[in-house]
Amino acid sequence: MRLLLLAALQVLSPLVHAERLTIERIFSDPDLNGPSPRALKIAPDGSRVTFLRGRADDQNQLDLWAYDVASGQSRRLVDSLAIGEQKELSDAEKARRERERIAQLKGIVAYRWAPDSRKLLFSVGERLWLYDLDARPGQELRALTPKGFEVNDAKVSPRGGYVSFVSRQNLYTIDLARHRNYQLTRDGKGPIHNGEAEFVAQEEMARATGYWWAPDDSAIAYERYDESGVDEVKRTEVYADRSETISQRYPAAGRPNVAVKLGLVGAKGGRTQWIDLGADADIYLARVDWLPDAKRVSFQRESRDQRRLDLIAVEVGTLRQQLLLTETSRTWINLHDDLRFLKHEDAFVWASERDGYKHLYVYGLDGGLRRALTRGDWEVDKLLALDEKNGKAYFASNRDDPLQQQVYVTRLDGADADKPTRISAGEGWHDAEFGEQAAAWIDTYSDPATPPQVSLRKADGSRIAWVEHNELKPGHPYWTYRDNLVAPSYGTLKSEDGQELHYRVYKPRDMDAIRPGSPPLGSSQQLGDVSASEDPAAAIHGRTSHKKYPVFMTYYGGPGSQYVKRNWGNHFEQYMAEHGYVVFAMDNRGSPRRGRKFSDAIFQQLGNAEIADQLAGIAWLKAQPWVDAKHIGVFGWSYGGYQTLMLLAKAGEQIAAGVAVAPVTDWTLYDTHYTERYLDTPQHNAQGYELSGVLHWIDGLKSDKLLLVHGMADDNVLFANSTKLMAALQQQGTQFRLMTYPGAKHGLSTPALKKHVYALIADYFEETLKPSVHDERAPVRAP
Repeated sequence: MRLLLLAALQVLSPLVHAERLTIERIFSDPDLNGPSPRALKIAPDGSRVTFLRGRADDQNQLDLWAYDVASGQSRRLVDSLAIGEQKELSDAEKARRERERIAQLKGIVAYRWAPDSRKLLFSVGERLWLYDLDARPGQELRALTPKGFEVNDAKVSPRGGYVSFVSRQNLYTIDLARHRNYQLTRDGKGPIHNGEAEFVAQEEMARATGYWWAPDDSAIAYERYDESGVDEVKRTEVYADRSETISQRYPAAGRPNVAVKLGLVGAKGGRTQWIDLGADADIYLARVDWLPDAKRVSFQRESRDQRRLDLIAVEVGTLRQQLLLTETSRTWINLHDDLRFLKHEDAFVWASERDGYKHLYVYGLDGGLRRALTRGDWEVDKLLALDEKNGKAYFASNRDDPLQQQVYVTRLDGADADKPTRISAGEGWHDAEFGEQAAAWIDTYSDPATPPQVSLRKADGSRIAWVEHNELKPGHPYWTYRDNLVAPSYGTLKSEDGQELHYRVYKPRDMDAIRPGSPPLGSSQQLGDVSASEDPAAAIHGRTSHKKYPVFMTYYGGPGSQYVKRNWGNHFEQYMAEHGYVVFAMDNRGSPRRGRKFSDAIFQQLGNAEIADQLAGIAWLKAQPWVDAKHIGVFGWSYGGYQTLMLLAKAGEQIAAGVAVAPVTDWTLYDTHYTERYLDTPQHNAQGYELSGVLHWIDGLKSDKLLLVHGMADDNVLFANSTKLMAALQQQGTQFRLMTYPGAKHGLSTPALKKHVYALIADYFEETLKPSVHDERAPVRAP
């Protein structure tokens, strides 16, 4: 008996000494994920891998680093605190970073390689800097602009002769050899913007730039937009020490967009040639790409209803146009960045969802389809690189598992369209960045038990070197929490139309005892799948449950973002599992990467198919013997916040409490490109807008089950969404809780705000759900 007890204590001792996560620690330094590099790039000559890395004492203060392939050593090139003043960002820069979801970052947030692989370009403290690898020690940095000169979207020209940037709504270039500056546009002011991407392009079209260099440095194609016709929304931004009335040009659904033009101008300026964008001015300029010969530039023109997309080539000298391709859809067209013009064939690679799944095709410049490069009931996520010399195309995909992203290669002649070769190793999630000519690539890999690891690999996938191994071992920031890491289980349910819905579940950390012989928590042996008919309690960690546990149910649920993945997880979800919750997440119909039948279920009405699917998840949870069906809580942010409100309104009797952060409540208040993609305009689909809005279902929100959270300076999901909901709830006498954040934008991005809001959420569910935890077994009395 004594030996058995000693053995049991030895097995459990690591768990006894393991630390538990806290909200304070999750959002403090150093980063729990370990030294995770950002913005990874391979130098054009392949000699270095560069990246941005947060500091040990401030993970959001980014410095520029380089890994030297020959020596196998990494070193910091630029200390961002040592150059430039840490000044308040301009409103334009704040807005741009909010659009790119990097509002929390400081220091060097972006950089570019020069084509000679010897120089790097970046901006810090409103100055533009050039770093020269060949300069003498201490002389590597050269300031290209004076202090206080606002700089946005800086680039090095393709041949390295120029640097370009946008400042105060105008486009500039610098001739690096002659040290001369040129102002290419001069009318940018007020509602006129040159070289910039408009609000909806940045926020909804994944286009952050508004100008494009010709491959030979001869010219620049640039966007000019006029927002004078866009509705001017007056909103009050409430800060801790003041209130400001902001006049924002916000293109709400059904209302006017910006008027856009596309021009061509020389690298040193001169008269702009304006390209004819068509007879219909109410269109979107979706993408612009130059052809390799620099004699032609292409643009993608999307119709206002987003059901037609034209790819058009324009001759630079004559401005003569040629329609290369047209995509149409009965619902909407998803934009992509998978266009590549071939250098050795009069053709281009293009991605299309024409067969119900996103795949790659080769089209001739005459517009004719030549061949498919991929084919099957799976999705291409992204075209990563082309190797024309060896006839190969590299892409990321969910071909083997909808919850994974792997890297594949296929032949450019289309011979293996049905059976591409996987080159990434390790089940989980791979983000790939290829170098020029596809000779090498950077692999950022994680799985539920492995924090992000960065390696440099050959084209065949074999590893050249670790750039950041980031092993979970003593010294790693997560090491002291490792033994409390709860491994997730995955499974599927069926939607009402028979499609598969993938879910992820974390069991409570304190769920009874672990069977002797079970693998350690967090080991890869535990990361199994569970079908809807099985009881995950028996499959996860070998546990059996005699208790019923409250549920923390979370989701995003909107189009464009997959939530359930086989990757390194969300620390807050781990925190909730450690604190006695079943943590459940499921991707409903409307989510991406599952084909058009899956995504198109939300067309013309939001909050219908999504809510039906989440309710199917709730029904499954309620059927499990280890779930307290009376204490299920739901939480979501942005579209997820909208889903929380719709769940409470449509099925509040099944939910004990809900938290909605920055939710859309009335889709007429949201922007054109996003909203009209799924709902058309309010003028053409009034009923769809009515049924998609939370206020239509407000009668269902009858009891005090809601915590509503919103930043008071949110310029994406305007605070008016929440004030409209507040008024309606107050009018009908429904009590709710409210937390607002003065001066905060959509992401509540600072560490202090993150700590506050997640502590608020945890406390709210502790209060509303935790009384449910109870032991159903008869009490065991001591002998």
